[in-house]
Amino acid sequence: MKRAVLYTRVSTADQNAATQAHDLRRLAEQRGFVVVREYGDVISGAKARRPALDEMMTAARRGEFDVVLVWACDRLARSVRHFLEVLDELNRVNIEFLSFRENLDTGGPLGRAVVVIVSAVAELERNLIIERVRAGMRRAKLEGRRVGRRPRDIDRLAIVRDRQRGLSLSQVAKLHSISRALVCKVVNETRNGDGHEGSSPHPC
Repeated sequence: MKRAVLYTRVSTADQNAATQAHDLRRLAEQRGFVVVREYGDVISGAKARRPALDEMMTAARRGEFDVVLVWACDRLARSVRHFLEVLDELNRVNIEFLSFRENLDTGGPLGRAVVVIVSAVAELERNLIIERVRAGMRRAKLEGRRVGRRPRDIDRLAIVRDRQRGLSLSQVAKLHSISRALVCKVVNETRNGDGHEGSSPHPC
């Protein structure tokens, strides 16, 4: 017997999710599912954060149930893209999805075909995003604009002098609000002739 969870959502507190839950309980009974948990959000469909949905997805990753039942696809996700992402993640952790209104069941042959299409669309979207980011970085480089985090403006001479006068790596790092690793890097570069000072007598 498959373990099922129900997910319902209404947009405002004066709306009632009881009808959604009633239909889903009947559907679970007809399919021979045992309902182990019911999740419900009272939140606008456009909101990104959904506490109950987030909790449900965490439980899904832990393998705490086998199938998700929703009253309608638009109850689950805030957009088509979000729906594809949720469905793709459920598929990756081998959890079936069943929608009451659309009669979409990923446990059947047609539903599995839909999952394949959804997964392909989601993968395509991820690749397009990555390519757009890379194209933007290439364009920025060609235009002479800096790509990535701007290097910290540090006083290399002062760091080397403080290290030469016997301060520990931790003391120098704290004094200049940088990491011990960066202090060590500056001192080593100076010792190797890449900095602006002569060789440091103190090892990193």
